[in-house]
Amino acid sequence: MTGGELLIASVLDGVCGDPRGLPHPVRMMGRCIAWLDHRVRNTCRSHTSLRVAGICLAGGLPVMTYCLGAVIIQEAEHFAGWLGSALSIGLASTTLAARDLWDHVRAVDDPLQAGDLPAARRAVAMIVGRDTAELSESEVARATVETVAESAADGVIAPLFYLAIGGAPLALAYKAVNTLDSMIGHRDERYADLGWASARLDDLVNWMPARLSAVLLLLGAGLITQQIERIHNGWRVLKRDGSLHPSPNSGRPEAAMAGILGIRLGGTNFYDGIAQDRPILGAEGRSAEPRDMTLAATIMVAASVLGVILAVGIKWLV
Repeated sequence: MTGGELLIASVLDGVCGDPRGLPHPVRMMGRCIAWLDHRVRNTCRSHTSLRVAGICLAGGLPVMTYCLGAVIIQEAEHFAGWLGSALSIGLASTTLAARDLWDHVRAVDDPLQAGDLPAARRAVAMIVGRDTAELSESEVARATVETVAESAADGVIAPLFYLAIGGAPLALAYKAVNTLDSMIGHRDERYADLGWASARLDDLVNWMPARLSAVLLLLGAGLITQQIERIHNGWRVLKRDGSLHPSPNSGRPEAAMAGILGIRLGGTNFYDGIAQDRPILGAEGRSAEPRDMTLAATIMVAASVLGVILAVGIKWLV
């Protein structure tokens, strides 16, 4: 993949996002994982067999996805060079989610601005895994900001990182790892064995992109707000609180965003009625407000643009 193709793919994502009526590789991966989950549980009963099956799944699906993507693009190039390029651009754009994330924030913010908290709760339920039926306005805002920060890393910067070093096939393989983690990489009783390898692999492939994302969010905040104190505060909270999160990666962009906005992130969330306490990031900050969602999304867009510039620059230099 050339730098020009990567740039076009990024623009395509920004303009079109994720058209729901068209086939999407990540949705196909999700259906495949759900089918394999069902099949594995009909065969594997012991903790050991589930752990082995999980290791095979964590390694097999990304490798298969990479090979399939590479073969499809190569065959298209043999037929016509322009077709291979177009297919590479199209597949690359499906790994990026900046426009989709922006649209989700708008879907939460619009009903909040209209005073329709139940509609905002339903909208935020589309992008978070926690219970949302009883969330206050501030909790809806917090959930949205946390999702924006985390998704800036795994939905935009990480795919750009892998597009820069390995083109569309490697970015698709990354999305396979990320989808596996989101579907089965949980620490509950059902997935403790089957999802263990997927969760550990996701931690590994997101280590560098998460930290890069935190830095790009800080730079994006400087560009958007023109307030150097936001960068200073974001960096301070990132260094102090970035490692507090249970995830070795998610806490970095979330802590940076908490410091940038001057708000508290983390705290108590409910999952299927069960409370889970997360460390507070930016404990000295105020409670999140609806206006923070729009600013967080705008900073995410700025960080994404910086990420595109960096990725395209790497392609052109290498």
